[in-house]
Amino acid sequence: MIFKSKNELHVLVLRDADHIADAVAAALRVASDAERPGLERAAGLIAEQAAASEAELRGRWVRARLSAAGYEGRADAVEAIKILRRAEPSLSLYAAVQLAKSAVEQD
Repeated sequence: MIFKSKNELHVLVLRDADHIADAVAAALRVASDAERPGLERAAGLIAEQAAASEAELRGRWVRARLSAAGYEGRADAVEAIKILRRAEPSLSLYAAVQLAKSAVEQD
């Protein structure tokens, strides 16, 4: 969720990884020997993704919006900023630029 004031960007990062990790852990407790390796691998992947910083999550969000629009260039290019603002009309120019910069920093 993105909140903004005139020249500020406030991003609320929502994470569901803990709920997913709990579900996989519960499945592991009752898993058969055949299921266990796959669930253990899934638990490891979930832990890796849950460790992502808020900056990484913002960067992923930006890249996902750009990718959905078929854009493959730099995230901080003028065209990318236009795409972000079309994808999320509530973004101010300032917010779109800051998000794009965050994505470039994570590359």
